[in-house]
Amino acid sequence: MGERKRKGHSRDALKNMALEIKKQERETSQALIYRFSKSVQQSGLLLRARKTRFRQKQKSRQMKKRAALRREELKKEYEKLKKLGEFLK
Repeated sequence: MGERKRKGHSRDALKNMALEIKKQERETSQALIYRFSKSVQQSGLLLRARKTRFRQKQKSRQMKKRAALRREELKKEYEKLKKLGEFLK
């Protein structure tokens, strides 16, 4: 059977493609580093890495409800302790 191409396959390959900078003839190491850092900034790799580094998964509706209920329960408990004079900051 013939192979099928995935949609967006070439885009995925470009997205994860690493930069390759080769040292040119008679180029100093400082110039090479400068050229590399400039190409990294222009490619947007650093920006994309920073965006995805601390990305958190969306909570499901059920998890949001549980968290809200827990907050309400804790709030009631704190109010109760405050009235009894056992609440410490």
